[in-house]
Amino acid sequence: MSQSVGAAASGQGFEMLGAVMAKKQQNQEAKMAMMLIQSAVQTGEKVQASSPVGNLGQNINIAV
Repeated sequence: MSQSVGAAASGQGFEMLGAVMAKKQQNQEAKMAMMLIQSAVQTGEKVQASSPVGNLGQNINIAV
């Protein structure tokens, strides 16, 4: 009887460990997603800052 109680407690311990590990993984994935979004926003700001002013050099004359 004491073995079955120990096995049940051990099983519950493993379930808790699995839940804790799953939560840590979700938190890590959320941090990675936020870093990806932030880097995309920063890249977008750099692209907008380097966009040409006016229309100088934007017209290409092609004669066939």
